[in-house]
Amino acid sequence: MDFMNTFRLALRALARNKMRSALTMLGIVIGVGAVIAVVSIGQGAQYLVQQGIQAMGTNAVFIIAGSSRAGGVRQGYGGVKTLTIDDMNAILREIPIIKQAAPSVTSRQQVVYGNQNWNTQITGTTPNFFDIRTWPVQAGSVFSDEEVDLAANVCVIGTTVARVLFADENPVGKTLRIGNLPFRVDGVLESKGQNVMGQDQDDAIFAPYTTVQRKVSGITWLQFINASAISQEASVAAVAPITSLLQERHRIRRGEDDDFMVRTQSDIADLANQTQSVMTMLLGGIASVSLLVGGIGIMNIMLVSVTERTREIGLRMAVGATESDVQRQFLVEAVTLSMMGGAIGIVFGLVGSALISNFLSWPTLISGKAIIAAAIFSAAVGIFFGYYPARKAAQLDPIEALRYE
Repeated sequence: MDFMNTFRLALRALARNKMRSALTMLGIVIGVGAVIAVVSIGQGAQYLVQQGIQAMGTNAVFIIAGSSRAGGVRQGYGGVKTLTIDDMNAILREIPIIKQAAPSVTSRQQVVYGNQNWNTQITGTTPNFFDIRTWPVQAGSVFSDEEVDLAANVCVIGTTVARVLFADENPVGKTLRIGNLPFRVDGVLESKGQNVMGQDQDDAIFAPYTTVQRKVSGITWLQFINASAISQEASVAAVAPITSLLQERHRIRRGEDDDFMVRTQSDIADLANQTQSVMTMLLGGIASVSLLVGGIGIMNIMLVSVTERTREIGLRMAVGATESDVQRQFLVEAVTLSMMGGAIGIVFGLVGSALISNFLSWPTLISGKAIIAAAIFSAAVGIFFGYYPARKAAQLDPIEALRYE
């Protein structure tokens, strides 16, 4: 008996009990659809994270004050005061693969304009910070190096701050108040959206770091150094020399903990990807349970079918069908059920992903590999759970089968 004849017989047998066949496929449909939808959500989240990391700058290297151990207690970001502007200048001078760097000092302050007020983060830096972050202005301009040297009361604001404080008014040239100090708005930055941690990057104000140090925070050290290497490979290669240089400048002896951390975009991307991959695999594994349940349903129905068609099996054997023919017939029926459920599940998964993206505003990215894997897995479920009923049918005694009522 050739495959096409076997397939036609399988379709005919399944069509006898349409409702039972549809309910049997339901577990496979739900399982495949859920796996595709979950994987598409995970892929969309990974893409969003990658976009957020790219928005942090090109070939970026981050030097962060902190991570020292004092009396058995490890201090985190902002816990130490040893990172200075001289450290940044030494990095630029002695590590040629670092092409530019910008200091960062942050403080949360209440900001007021007219009858509007807003609590946001004030970041003190230099003009090349916006080059490192690839963050152009949409109106006005950034402050100058001369204004940094003079510790001038000027700033550049994000679009969220501009919208909250100024509404439809053009902020450029206007004066707002940070704490008790007046600041002139020199420019408005283009929107960056959320970062990899889900924080609104546009909810920020940037001013000369000297102004923030002396007039806002009252400190002399830095909390961050944002650097940019000459290439992606160079950003990774720069970690070791930067670490050695700062250890020497901060007089950190061998075996002692560093009072700083050096991170690259690759570190952040790897960590984010690992987290997203684990979550996608976890959710995909949970969704795959439906496939297992669907497979068990197929096996149960096929066992019932073997019992119901015992006389038919005996008759086929009596007219010349071999054990192999009978086994193949029932196995094809099981695989057909599973594959039809998988095909419908793929459609449901694609539709579900689109609905999630449109109505929940959650990014989704359809994975061709996930669709292929779902199709292969649904076929494998049919073969695995259909083998035992098919084997049982093939091993029936023809004479006993013909006598079966």
